[in-house]
Amino acid sequence: MTPERELELLTTTIEVLREVGYDALTMDAVAARARCSKATLYRQWQGKPRLVAAALYATRPVDAGAIDTGTLRGDLLAFAGTLADQAEKDTPLIAGLAHATLADPDLARALRETLIEPESEHLASFVHRAVARGELPDRSAAVAFLPQLLFAALITRPLFEGAYVDADYLVGFIDSAVLPALRNS
Repeated sequence: MTPERELELLTTTIEVLREVGYDALTMDAVAARARCSKATLYRQWQGKPRLVAAALYATRPVDAGAIDTGTLRGDLLAFAGTLADQAEKDTPLIAGLAHATLADPDLARALRETLIEPESEHLASFVHRAVARGELPDRSAAVAFLPQLLFAALITRPLFEGAYVDADYLVGFIDSAVLPALRNS
């Protein structure tokens, strides 16, 4: 399979996922929409959880590994800015998948292995670089919670404030909550 065809299949998976949600997503529906065989999907991804995780990773709005602005705040804002740009479209999808993981441990594992752990490592690299530059005195214990902090802001703002995150909200969140937590070693 060419990389272009793989991306096409994964993009189609996201389209179907947005339309029907995780529980109603079927390999048959993705195969029909992508004009491929169900066997092709299973050969490549072994099942729905791995297909969805791979699709999310391939279509993520930002590659955190490519961010290096020269400052911790700049790195966090660059990462968060993309989250803000996609929040209205992605928050319902992410919230639905978070709920689905409660009943589907295979999905939870696939998301952790394929998406969450790699992105968490990239976020941790922001902190490692900040320590090396002298922006932080040492690796803060809060770095272990950095992905959860950013994820929580994305998911909970609609519940608490009736609005999706935007750039202004995330700048305030990073400046008032995330950076102070990271600086408190």
